[in-house]
Parts: sequence; C-alpha cells; structure tokens
Amino acid sequence: MIVTSYAARVTETHGRRRGAHASRQRGSVWRELPVLIVIAVLVAVTIRVFVLQTFWIPSGSMEHTLDVNDRVLVNKVSYDFRAPHRGEIIVFRSPVSWRTDPAEKDFIKRVIAVGGDRVSCCDRAGRITVNGHELNETPYLYRNPDGSQEPASDGRFDVRVPAGRLWVMGDHRLQSGDSREHYLRTRDPVEATIPDRSVIGDAFAIYWPLGRVRALGVPTTFDRVPDP
Repeated sequence: MIVTSYAARVTETHGRRRGAHASRQRGSVWRELPVLIVIAVLVAVTIRVFVLQTFWIPSGSMEHTLDVNDRVLVNKVSYDFRAPHRGEIIVFRSPVSWRTDPAEKDFIKRVIAVGGDRVSCCDRAGRITVNGHELNETPYLYRNPDGSQEPASDGRFDVRVPAGRLWVMGDHRLQSGDSREHYLRTRDPVEATIPDRSVIGDAFAIYWPLGRVRALGVPTTFDRVPDP
C-alpha cells in the first residue's frame, strides 16, 4: 500500500509537471509567432525588392512568346553584375515619350542590339541584321491566325545603337511600341533606344497560367552575332 500510494503521488507529480511544461511550450509558440511572421514578411519584401519580382502581361506586344495575362518571373539581380545580352527579354522603365498612358511605366521587350551594334532592316530575305549577321526570328516572331509569319518590320532602318543604350523590339512587331516604331517616327537613335540603367531585370520564366509555365531562353540565332 505504501509503495502503491507513493507511485501514485509520483505519477501525479510528473503529470502536473508535464502539463505545466506543455503549457509553457504553447505560450512560447504564441509569443514567437509574431516574430516569425515579421521575419517571413521581411524575407518576402527583401526578395521582391532586391531579387525577384513578378509582372503581369497586359498587352499583345510580345505574342505569342508572352500572351495577354501571362505572369512572368523577373530576376532583378543579374544586371547588377553584367549588362543585358542580345536576345534576352527584359522589363524596363519606359521613356516618358514612349507612354500612351502615363500610368504605363514598366514595359517588356526583347533586346535585339546593344550599345555599339549596327542594327538594320531589312535584307533581301526581309530579315533584321545585327553587325551584318542575319537574325533567324522564326522561332519567336508572331504568326497570324492563317499561319503566316509577321514581317520583321513594316519599315526600313539602319541604326548604330548609342553607347550605354539598347535597341528593343516586341515579338509581335506590328502591335509593339518599340525601338523600331519610335525610330521610324523620329529618326533619332537616342529617342528610339532605352538606357541600360532603365532595365529592371531579366524575364526568365512564365509561372502562370499553369498551362503556359516554361523558361524563357535566348534564341540561338543571337549566339552568332559578332561584336561591332
């Protein structure tokens, strides 16, 4: 009886201790939860401000590489270490003169030529050339509903891209307010190009809708463009 009574008291004491310990654990979790939430928010904000950002495609200027309502991921870090490359799809802060709506600040286009390049259109086959290299734009240029490919340009140009600037074009050329369109209107190489410093980042993937998820690479035709 004495042993049984002692064991019962020990068990009861241990039970009270376990209950108190569990209560302290629950209290600790609730005290730590706001701190964890703040840390998670700070990490998310840091990633968005300095590393990655998402953008929504509102127009058809990049069809069908990017369709209306596609969502893309943009790397905001890569251009801290290097300049944009030909063929990359970039998001940039548009020149004020390019905006039909003052609220339209961020544009997305493909880099066709960089500072020092000579970009021309069109050769006998109707192609754009960069430093004398004919671009094969078939993989990304817009195709009409009847399957025919849109022309590389609806006007001729021959431009030396100013240093520190980029010649950018949409993949759906006839629906894109881009370097081609602005040069044909103004004949000013500066007005028709954007400064390197206006680039926000490199659009490297479509993440939504799910049926459109894929990486956005650089077409191989740009690998063979010689230096100016």
